[in-house]
Amino acid sequence: MRWSYRIGRVAGTDIKVHVTFLLLLAWVAYSAFTAGGAAGAIADTAYIVALFGCVLLHEFGHILTARRFGVRTPDVILLPIGGVARLERIPSEPKQELLIALAGPVVTLVIAAALYAVARASGQSPALWPPTLGSGSFAEQLMRINIWLLLFNLVPAFPMDGGRLLRSLLATRIGLVRATRIAGAVGQMLAVGMGLIGLFLPNPILVLIALFVFAGARTETASVENRAASEGIRVAQMMVTQFRTIPIHATLAEATDLLLAGEQREFPVVDNLGRTEGILTRDNLLRGLRERGPQATVGEAMTAPAPTVAPTLPFPDALEKLRASGLPALPVVDAAGALVGLLTMENISELLLVRRAGAAR
Repeated sequence: MRWSYRIGRVAGTDIKVHVTFLLLLAWVAYSAFTAGGAAGAIADTAYIVALFGCVLLHEFGHILTARRFGVRTPDVILLPIGGVARLERIPSEPKQELLIALAGPVVTLVIAAALYAVARASGQSPALWPPTLGSGSFAEQLMRINIWLLLFNLVPAFPMDGGRLLRSLLATRIGLVRATRIAGAVGQMLAVGMGLIGLFLPNPILVLIALFVFAGARTETASVENRAASEGIRVAQMMVTQFRTIPIHATLAEATDLLLAGEQREFPVVDNLGRTEGILTRDNLLRGLRERGPQATVGEAMTAPAPTVAPTLPFPDALEKLRASGLPALPVVDAAGALVGLLTMENISELLLVRRAGAAR
């Protein structure tokens, strides 16, 4: 099942909505309908859509600023707890990350100020609190929630904007990796506090946000540490060199014997001249056995053509190619077309663990 769907593309960035966001809209519409009928459902749903439109503008503040520094953003995903813009990399200079992190809150501040001006122009005296539905005009409600989001985003809890601001400031003095560890630890501590408050009130939304912040801080810290550990690595340094291949005309029964004989789970498939024709994964094998039987050939069940990587390819490019393929392993082929290795996610993880352990020491 796909968990996110593209609804548009702006300035080279895909706009996606997560399935849970659609569930949120459905829940808001249903709750409002039971309380106030069709008119209430339309009003509350329009409010949520407008709110997430503001969130999207906030994220494009980050995206367009990042682009000024040569950092692309493949996509931005709308979740029930906000938007997540996926930058292709962390900016090389802490000052650049500082400006990128600030850009989103600045956009939100401008939106809140514009909504305040609209409310004042219509003769209202908008109150800044509380950020709830059903209190004040549409513009006033939207203004209040934007102010709340602005303040919440500036809390120094990584990976929110405040946490990224904290990291960029620390990175100017102690380097990116240590700065990320500190910002990540602060984010996790604040997330635990938010979670306890959410359980005590009780407030399920606050608990959900706390879980997101805690997981995001942990993931970002691990990502930066892995990136630092992989610096300068090429495919030749992380590929498996002791592996077995399987002929394209071998039967699935023979492939099963090969699978059970050792720990290798993915097999490059070669022709009679030793040229790579594809790759047979364990999933390929099991599917082939179910659908075609043990006497079917490997060529009928393999993934072909399988993407290949060069032994000289840098780590980030190789990892991106492996992830994009959706396969657990890729054949490594040199300039002459010879099969020289097998790139697996398991081997990459083990190499990064070793290098991180060495760096920590």
